[in-house]
Amino acid sequence: MGTLIHGGRRLELAAGKTIFDYADDLAVRVPTSCGRSGECHECIVEIERGTAALTSPTEAEAFLRGNYRLACQARVADADAEVEFSVLRRQPRILTHAIHRPVTPEPLVERRGGQVLLGGEPIGRYRGRILGLAIDLGTTTVAMNLVDLESGATLHTASFENPQRFGGSDVMHRISYDSGPHRGELQKVMLAAINFEIGEMTRSLGISRHQIYEVAAVGNATLRDLFFGLDVAPIGETPYRSTIETEFREGRRATTALTVEAKALGLRIGGRGSVYGGPLIGSHVGADVAAGLLAVGMDEATEPAMLVDVGTNTEVVVGQPGRMLAASCPAGPAFEGGEIAHGMPGYPGAVESVEIRDGAVRTATIDGAEVQGICGSGLVDLLAELRRTGGMNELGVLSDGAMEFPFAPERGMTLSRADISALAQAKSANFCGQYIVLRRYGLPLERIGKLSLAGGFANYIDVENAVRIGFLANLPIERIVKVGNAALEGATILLLSVPMRRRIEALVATIEHVELETTEDFFDIFVEGCQFKPMPDDFV
Repeated sequence: MGTLIHGGRRLELAAGKTIFDYADDLAVRVPTSCGRSGECHECIVEIERGTAALTSPTEAEAFLRGNYRLACQARVADADAEVEFSVLRRQPRILTHAIHRPVTPEPLVERRGGQVLLGGEPIGRYRGRILGLAIDLGTTTVAMNLVDLESGATLHTASFENPQRFGGSDVMHRISYDSGPHRGELQKVMLAAINFEIGEMTRSLGISRHQIYEVAAVGNATLRDLFFGLDVAPIGETPYRSTIETEFREGRRATTALTVEAKALGLRIGGRGSVYGGPLIGSHVGADVAAGLLAVGMDEATEPAMLVDVGTNTEVVVGQPGRMLAASCPAGPAFEGGEIAHGMPGYPGAVESVEIRDGAVRTATIDGAEVQGICGSGLVDLLAELRRTGGMNELGVLSDGAMEFPFAPERGMTLSRADISALAQAKSANFCGQYIVLRRYGLPLERIGKLSLAGGFANYIDVENAVRIGFLANLPIERIVKVGNAALEGATILLLSVPMRRRIEALVATIEHVELETTEDFFDIFVEGCQFKPMPDDFV
């Protein structure tokens, strides 16, 4: 008999059973709202091994690419094979701390007597609470805060893997996917995942979804516009602008922020609830960065500061009110587990830190679980330790001409030359963004007061190691501050305060967007950035 594997657990295969049947057997929750008919497109799973042992994709699965299937449609055809699957609802590690900027609640939704008002208009009766939802639409991970709009308190935080992954690991692939015959599927699957999470959190907290009256959502330009069902094709072509940004530049809009009815989107909150999409800065630099600026207080900075939000797309902002520059760096998914043979996101079992002592590799994993792979913080450590110990030169060549370095030999896991090359290019994208924007700004590093380092993966890296390999600008370590998920904190501020919405909408309109690729010596800088050494500081 063959074997079905999920999360290290094994069951016997039986011909005719669906992947959904096995999920039931394993008590694994898979979202669905169509009774497993294939119509809702919510139960997407990734077949990590044994695709050929399943029945061919059905017509209902035509929108999927690669090794993704609908759990309700994929049946076992070969019961003697080995099939391994994972659900696109894995729970990432939620940041245990993040920067917090207190604001006085001045939400769009308020209570007046027994009525709830939205922007001064009655939308329903008071049900004991007025709640809101702040959402950070990340390329890899989606994070949400459930907030009491009367007290300002965050009641619950949740996160889940972005279910749009079947459309590509980065925004350009998702733009291409949404511009094809299956336009709308990426929005559909995102809304389904958020609605599923709303159901989960309301059940666990014993509240009603009808008590949620407003949503504030942020994300890069592509993710935000996909969420609102807009055409994202223009973001993938020069000059890489959202249709909303173009309309703003042409004077047809007063702001790049959006407001629509929740019902029109299909979000399952209070009947006449509203959804606010944060403003865009320019090109790929989106509402998540605008929210991050609020979270770290750069809207009221008195000296030049720096925000670096690390992710599949890394964004860099330098300056203070009056003059700010911003850029987007297409780093790709290498430091988030993609393109690396044994790479993985920050889930239990991921190697998160590495130390090499006397030739021996010492590792620590998330939750102390058995090694399953290596995540971004572990990769930064491994590269820095290989440089420190002479196991790799600054060009990324391993000593003695080796083709790979074993970081978990007991599990047969190695870092290969191909892995190092992918990491070098991803690191260089981060390098280029920071170097070019700092150089354009024209101040020496000692004039930059603080570097706020944002993002889920960035929160867990060893900053000294990151500086050592040129992943971060070569600032004194004490001036680099980890701020966690600044985008989610900023989205929460936007949810709670209408005046703060107006403030950031005005600020982003003054920020200059820097096109990295049009920089005259971009290629030379990129080559320099591929080397594993500290970033030079000759900005002036």
